Amino acid sequence: MIIDANVLTKLRKEKGITQKQIAEIIGITERNYRHYEAGELDPLTSTTKALAEYFGVSIDYLVGRTENPELNR
Repeated sequence: MIIDANVLTKLRKEKGITQKQIAEIIGITERNYRHYEAGELDPLTSTTKALAEYFGVSIDYLVGRTENPELNR
């Protein structure tokens, strides 16, 4: 699933956590997470779901299909 890298970066910064911290929280490597924020790698569906759950937003919001983070949640 193609995640909007800008949205992902914004959400992480709003939480005030590092890339390393979010990677540990959702159970992936920091390197992979950095690639997601850089738009160089697309996460697995399970990782996308974990990110949406952690940030409290919809998957549609993460992939840029809506500007409403609550839509289809």
